[in-house]
Amino acid sequence: MTLEVHVDWKGQTHFVGRLFAAERGASVSFEYAPEWLERDDAFAIDPTSLPLQRGAHHGATLFGAIHDCGPDRWGRVLIERAARKKVLPQKPYRDIDYVLAVDDMSRVGALRFRMDSNGPFLATTTEKIPPLVRLNALLRATDAIHNESETSQDLRFLLGAGSPLGGARPKAVVVLKDERLALAKFPKPDDTRDIAAGEILALTLARNAGLNVAEHQLVPVGRHSVAVITRFDRVRGNRIPFISGSSLLGLPQDNPGAYTMLADGIRRFGNDVSSDLHELWRRLIFSLLASNHDDHLRNHGFLMHKPGRWSLSPAYDLNPVPEMDRVHANKTPISEERNEPAIGIALDAAERFGLKISESKRILRKVIDAVSAWRKTGRQWRIKASTLDAYASAFDHPLMDEAKKFV
Repeated sequence: MTLEVHVDWKGQTHFVGRLFAAERGASVSFEYAPEWLERDDAFAIDPTSLPLQRGAHHGATLFGAIHDCGPDRWGRVLIERAARKKVLPQKPYRDIDYVLAVDDMSRVGALRFRMDSNGPFLATTTEKIPPLVRLNALLRATDAIHNESETSQDLRFLLGAGSPLGGARPKAVVVLKDERLALAKFPKPDDTRDIAAGEILALTLARNAGLNVAEHQLVPVGRHSVAVITRFDRVRGNRIPFISGSSLLGLPQDNPGAYTMLADGIRRFGNDVSSDLHELWRRLIFSLLASNHDDHLRNHGFLMHKPGRWSLSPAYDLNPVPEMDRVHANKTPISEERNEPAIGIALDAAERFGLKISESKRILRKVIDAVSAWRKTGRQWRIKASTLDAYASAFDHPLMDEAKKFV
C-alpha cells in the first residue's frame, strides 16, 4: 500500500511525503516529498523517527506521529465491530488500517492521508460530527457497544464521531455551540463510580494548582454525567500538529519512559523550554498528589505552533484513582533510575526540570493547597457527596502527608 501524507499548516494543506506499508506484516517506510523539503518552513512530522532529510526512513512498526493519528482502544473496538457487520469495507489487519478508518474530520492532529492526489482524504464518512445536544443519543449508542447489542446505525453514528487518543473509555467527538470540537467521555454500564465527575474534578484541581489544562465541563445526561473536553488541536478551525510524548522521544508504545526523559525531549525539541520544563514538573507533582495513575506517555501531548518546535499541550486525561482500583493503573516513572512514586524523589529530580529547590517547594505548596481543597471544589461542581466519598483515598493518602513535610 502506498499513501500520500499531507499536513494542515496555517490553514493550508501541504503534501509532505509518501508512506509505504507492507501488505503483510507491520514494516513501513516513509520518504519526504522534494517539494516539502524545499520549503523554507518545512518541518519533520515526527522529530525523532522521521527527521527532515532526503531518502527513505524505514520502520519495523508504524512511525510514532502516524500511530498517534490512529484510534485508541475504544476506537479499535468500534472499527472491528464495524468490519464484522460490513459497515466498513474490509477488516483491519495492520496499524495503518486502523489509522485510515478514523474519520478525517475528527482525526487528532494535522496529518491527513489519501491514496493519490485525485482521491479524497481518508476516511470520509457520510455522518456529520454530532452537536453537543445529541449526547443522550451518543450515550445510548455507546451502551449498545458495551452490551454487544449495537446496530449498524449505531456504528455509523459513532464512527462519524471519531475516536482520538484517550484509552478504553467510550467517547465521541462533538461540536460545541461555538463550532469548536470537543471530546465527550461517557460512563460504562458497569462503572462503580462516576468516572466523568472524577476527571472534571481533577482537571479543575490541576487548573487551580497552576497547570495549563484543557477546557472542560461536566454535563448531566439523564441520571449520568458526561465529561466534555474541548479539543486543543484545533484553533479557529485550523488543525494543529500533535504528537504524543512517546513519539517525541521515539519510544515504542509499550515503553513507559520517564518524566526526566520527557524533560530531555523538551530541551531538544521544545519551543518555550524553561516554561514547559516547569510545567512538566508541576504535572508530575500533581499526578502524585491527585493519584493520577492513568499516567503514561500517550497522555502527554505536544503541539507545534512554530516549525520544528514542540510545546506541551494542555493537560488532559487526568483521572484520580482510588486506592482499591490502582492494581492495573499506569504510572510514568519519575526518572530512569527511580520509579517509586515519592515526593522526595521528585524534589531530587527538580534540577532536571530547571528548578531550584526553593522554586520546586513553592510549586509543591501550591499543588498541595489545590488538591487539599478537593471536597470544596467538588461541591462547586455539584458533585454528589457519595461520589466524592468514593474518591476520598485518591486525595487523602500518605503521599500527601509526606508532601506537607517538605514545605
